[in-house]
Amino acid sequence: MSESKLAGQFFEAAIGLLQRVRDEESANIAAAGEAIADTVAAGGRLFAFGAGHSSLAAQDVVYRAGGFALMNLLAVPGVVGVDVMPATLGSALERVDGLAGAVLDSSPARADDVLVIISLSGRNALPVEMAMNARALGLKVIGVTSVAYAEETKARHASGTFLKDHCDIVLDSKIAVGDAELSHEGIEAPFAPASTVVTSALMQATMAAAAEVLVARGIEPPLLRSGNVDGGHEWNGRVMNEYGDRIFFRH
Repeated sequence: MSESKLAGQFFEAAIGLLQRVRDEESANIAAAGEAIADTVAAGGRLFAFGAGHSSLAAQDVVYRAGGFALMNLLAVPGVVGVDVMPATLGSALERVDGLAGAVLDSSPARADDVLVIISLSGRNALPVEMAMNARALGLKVIGVTSVAYAEETKARHASGTFLKDHCDIVLDSKIAVGDAELSHEGIEAPFAPASTVVTSALMQATMAAAAEVLVARGIEPPLLRSGNVDGGHEWNGRVMNEYGDRIFFRH
């Protein structure tokens, strides 16, 4: 069977984007990693939030092998995945005013914690208000978004602002508006989104940067091991017990 030309084009597009964020966002990634390391060292807690498909990159750093045990998912009911019925409800909830404040107020997040907010467009009420409310509570906010949306689309929040306008550190995924890397004759809509690949890579690079800062300070990063390798469960049990008061996905 011959190779797929379009499949190859997608890989090239994704690789190109990964190279761009590696080269152009390196200083911001380092800053985000240092902010996370500072919080870990100071006894603070880590949270990640994303709505819709942006939640995939948030979930990718929560309770996983090779990840920080302290990273908790800040879940908003109905917007984390496509399991909500109808699926379009999740998109609608992203535009609801006040939802972010209610979630934060009932969460364990507190001043001096870190919240990573992932939103490709950064234009809906939910991520904007999440960032605004988090900073008002004294959290440090890291935004992972495509700055292109702020330049080429209109904000949906009443303030006229985007997620990037309310963050201490912004990681730009460089994803083009529309999130579709390919077009082809006979196919009317653009297709092959790369935001999940790139945003997840940004998140993992940031956590790697945090681990680097911690070990340079003589602090063992609170990492989880795979439960599918010998000794993994025992290792994770020790980590969970040591940091139990900063891990919320186990309760």
